[in-house]
Amino acid sequence: MTSGGLGVLTLAAALLTRCPVAEAGQKAAALPPPLSPGHVSARVATNSPSQPHRFSTWRKMNPVWWFGNADEPVAPDWYRSGKRGRNFMWHLRNPCHNFDFYVIGVADKPFRRGGRYPEAVSNPHGGWNWAVCRYKWLRFPFIAYDRRRFHFYCGWRERGNFGIKLNFSRGKESSPRKPEQPPAQPGTKL
Repeated sequence: MTSGGLGVLTLAAALLTRCPVAEAGQKAAALPPPLSPGHVSARVATNSPSQPHRFSTWRKMNPVWWFGNADEPVAPDWYRSGKRGRNFMWHLRNPCHNFDFYVIGVADKPFRRGGRYPEAVSNPHGGWNWAVCRYKWLRFPFIAYDRRRFHFYCGWRERGNFGIKLNFSRGKESSPRKPEQPPAQPGTKL
């Protein structure tokens, strides 16, 4: 990441740390959608992992462990079922899962996330989403933008894991073509 990008994230974190904070154990309130697409309202969500502080500091300091996937060490059934090398490809799909979730992430710790749509990665109505994860005195910023075929996010997501995405997707597939008509026989009308 360039120093300019890091500066933007730092600025966003500094500006967004004044989000309202929920009381301990309080879940995100079901709030109505924003009044208008440009209206910004802050909300709060609380993350309570089922197994807090699951991994020791010593394990997290092991660089070999960073490249594993402690949550799903074997590929799930839905991923490339029936194909060769599914487990190998599963690990290539997200090679730094443990690092993103548990070393630089806070997925194994209880934290609060305040922002526009703290329970989601992207704005369900398209456009900007922002949030800040709060764990003790630390602040972890997040910003996302979705519009038509452009998807971007950078920062700590709703489960406390770090992630970056920049995606230009293709337009909607055109309707399937009709099969070509066989050549007309001489003397027949179409």
